[in-house]
Amino acid sequence: MWQPLPRTVVALGIVSFFTDLSSEMIYPLLPAFLTTVLGAGAIALGVIEGVAESTAALVKVLSGLWADRQRRRMPLIVAGYGLAGLVRPLIGLAAGWSFVLAMRFLDRIGKGLRTSPRDALIADVTEPGQRGAAYGFHRAMDHGGAVVGPLVAAGLLAFTSVSLRDVFLLAAIPAAVTMLVLVLGVRERAVARPPGVRAASFTGWRELGRDFRLVLLAVLVFTLGNSTDAFLLLRLSDAGLPAAWVAALWSSHHVVKMVSTYVGGRLSDVAGRRRLILVGWLVYAAVYLLFALVESSAGLIAVFLVYGLYFGLTEPSERAWVADLAPTHRRGAAFGYYHGAIGLGALPASLLFGVLWHLAGAAVAFATGAALASAAAGILLLVPDRPRPAPRAAS
Repeated sequence: MWQPLPRTVVALGIVSFFTDLSSEMIYPLLPAFLTTVLGAGAIALGVIEGVAESTAALVKVLSGLWADRQRRRMPLIVAGYGLAGLVRPLIGLAAGWSFVLAMRFLDRIGKGLRTSPRDALIADVTEPGQRGAAYGFHRAMDHGGAVVGPLVAAGLLAFTSVSLRDVFLLAAIPAAVTMLVLVLGVRERAVARPPGVRAASFTGWRELGRDFRLVLLAVLVFTLGNSTDAFLLLRLSDAGLPAAWVAALWSSHHVVKMVSTYVGGRLSDVAGRRRLILVGWLVYAAVYLLFALVESSAGLIAVFLVYGLYFGLTEPSERAWVADLAPTHRRGAAFGYYHGAIGLGALPASLLFGVLWHLAGAAVAFATGAALASAAAGILLLVPDRPRPAPRAAS
């Protein structure tokens, strides 16, 4: 019988819900704000998002290492959520795109500060046999915020007299709720290093073990083929779907992600982490292959909705497996490396996809993504499904 999740996991899920609600009130509208209000173009958007995501990837590695040097994760988590919640709504005050760049840069520093320590904290307060459920719940709440946020923004724009700037400023309200829940609802256990173990640093890489490094390599290879979802939306648009349909599909996609991550996390506690990740990556490969082959809009709609299942099978399972493989005193570093590998792979992934689309067509680009996902699955087969005992610390 499934046991109730720890209070801290539930509180962190609520925090993620309101954080994503605040975020998604802004970011779907950001391209329109840049072009119609600030007079910027696609290059400015590319610079802003490239700097933002690169910053987040780097800070996630550093914050994971730093979290393992401390007895408590919460200072970094509170600082990360607080910084992002403070600066994100200030985009509504922008007079030029350089100010938006600065706010996005600070926002992503906040995301980088909180992500690895938060994921480590979830593992700290959860029993091993319940970790999949814990990460599944957390990711489901995150996706739930992504469903509600754009709907709140759309409702404000459609049924009130507020402007885009006003919507951005109003995103401060759920950000404030985030901090309230975080401070009042989250409790942590102090993490003590075993005697003789040095504080986390890049030299602790070997202590994470061969299995962890193979999982990280597989994640990196997969991410190289995991381009931005904007290309999937572009493919739907090219197939003749009206913009309103694409927007509705995007919201439906997040609903599928929300439900499937909750169920997938719990399944990984029973069926094994590797098995669910393999199935998820093969679902991804099949979706990308079908996006290369299917021409009808109805067929593409069906495939796009199936795409949401990939997230449910992989997101909680990957995080739970990282927690399983890492020694307790190295969890922050392990999650830092995990998120860093995703960030490192994501940087060239969309560029590669875009170049292939431009030079050889959409079918070749999507087929390449499917091939990289299959290659990553092959690497993952080298890792035992159940984690080996964590390496003992040197005395």
